[in-house]
Amino acid sequence: MTTVRIIGPGRAGTSLALALTNAGCDVTPMLGRDDDLGAAAHDVQVLVLATPDAVLAEVAQAVEPDPETVVVHLAGSLGLDVLAPHRRRAVLHPLVALPTPEIGARRLIGAWYAVTGDPFVRTLVDAVYGRAFTVAEEHRAAYHAAASIAANHLVALMGQVKRIGDEVGVPFEAYLQLAEDSLANVAALGPAAALTGPIARGDEATVERHLAALPDDERAAYEALADEARKLVKER
Repeated sequence: MTTVRIIGPGRAGTSLALALTNAGCDVTPMLGRDDDLGAAAHDVQVLVLATPDAVLAEVAQAVEPDPETVVVHLAGSLGLDVLAPHRRRAVLHPLVALPTPEIGARRLIGAWYAVTGDPFVRTLVDAVYGRAFTVAEEHRAAYHAAASIAANHLVALMGQVKRIGDEVGVPFEAYLQLAEDSLANVAALGPAAALTGPIARGDEATVERHLAALPDDERAAYEALADEARKLVKER
């Protein structure tokens, strides 16, 4: 049984604690970053730092190194250097949106994980039946940018859809079904082949009508994503 301690009782840390506990790991009581962290790496196989990115290095330095313990952080865009001075270091970034600990714990089972560093970190991935892939240190920021686009920007985009739909009296659920079907098309065909609509047809006149109809503060996002759609057309 893998023994784990987690520093950071926020959404990510609590989600992981619940998932690992449900998977049979021995998860000790969680610590906050204001607790006495000096001995946090002792008597466990893995110490997970689930704190905000900005304080990771500070928290890692507050923990007395244990040569046998693997110290792990969950930040997507940061590498191993923030875990100095610990000898065994790893990164475990779950490619999952964690809105609440309960939902997060369920989603972490079988999820994709970006891993780097000490290979023992894959023990945690295996415990939750996850799928691991490696991201090189120099690519972590770009990897995390893509993750933010896939999750956060997609949510923001649907917020725009809802605002415009509300203005014209169309139920959001109708657009949500359209978005779900489009994502299913991407999963089945890939982004380029899944693209439909006026840009896929080369119908720039319709695009101009869209822009003329949109409020001023909604046009920039439409134009930026229309340019992204044109890139897909070129890939065909």
